[in-house]
Amino acid sequence: MKATHRPASGDRLATNNRSRNEFTPLAKRISLLISRVFFLCIVGFVPGVHAQDELDAYTVRFEGYWLYPSPSGTLQGAAGGGLIDLQKDLAFNSYSTGIGRLDWKFTRKNHLYFQGIRFKSSKQTTLSRTITFQGQTFSAGLVTQSSLDSPLYMIGYQYDIIRRRRGNLGIGPRIQVFDTHASISAAAQVTGTGQAVSASASMLAPIPVVGPQGRFYLTDSPRFFIEGSAYGMYFGGYGSYYSASGDFGLGFTKHLSVNAGYALASRLDVHNKESTNRIGLSLTQRGPLVGVQLSF
Repeated sequence: MKATHRPASGDRLATNNRSRNEFTPLAKRISLLISRVFFLCIVGFVPGVHAQDELDAYTVRFEGYWLYPSPSGTLQGAAGGGLIDLQKDLAFNSYSTGIGRLDWKFTRKNHLYFQGIRFKSSKQTTLSRTITFQGQTFSAGLVTQSSLDSPLYMIGYQYDIIRRRRGNLGIGPRIQVFDTHASISAAAQVTGTGQAVSASASMLAPIPVVGPQGRFYLTDSPRFFIEGSAYGMYFGGYGSYYSASGDFGLGFTKHLSVNAGYALASRLDVHNKESTNRIGLSLTQRGPLVGVQLSF
């Protein structure tokens, strides 16, 4: 019994070490982004202005973005069965999606916002190794159709701890809900038994996070600005979530701006749990984004 148990423990230790090593660069990027946002906001703000003097004065703002993320990470069945790599095993690659956001600034420093992102990737590929998902085994050489659909819905509150003429810095919590559905299937004609093989699972994961979000105007006009945000939370045995993004904005009028930037990372980690039939998912998405903002 001891001889068979030690390798399993070693595998878990190696997996944990890999996870920590993968997380370290992401944590450094998020910390660097937060420090830069704080620095730009503090050194560039001029105290003693009123709401009507702010370059970022608005009540309602609509935002829409095109995002081209590259998904990476792993998928695991509720009962285990080994990690399935989204890129190496399932051949997931970059795809186009959209982001929508509504920001209601109901007082000078208080915001309530809603946001939605559609994360969906699917791929047909030939397996290079045998994998197991939700109790179903898919042998090497099978042509499989895999899909991961994980739309994200969120509602959040933000309080601007600093709001001056040339920008603002806010912080606050938000609730994110990932409605995830994963499936892997192989057609009957490609299986050795002549039978179709398929497995699927769904998971609804509410994730509360907190973090800063800021905007800074590069000149004393609404023409050019930069903005960024960073959110995250660790949940022990359940998992964690971290995200960071930044963009450059070009204002054409007081109501319209065009933005371009990069989502540094959106990383969701949910640990599997057999007793609640919760699958394990480690999903990282990063990529360029382009969009518009309409402010009124």
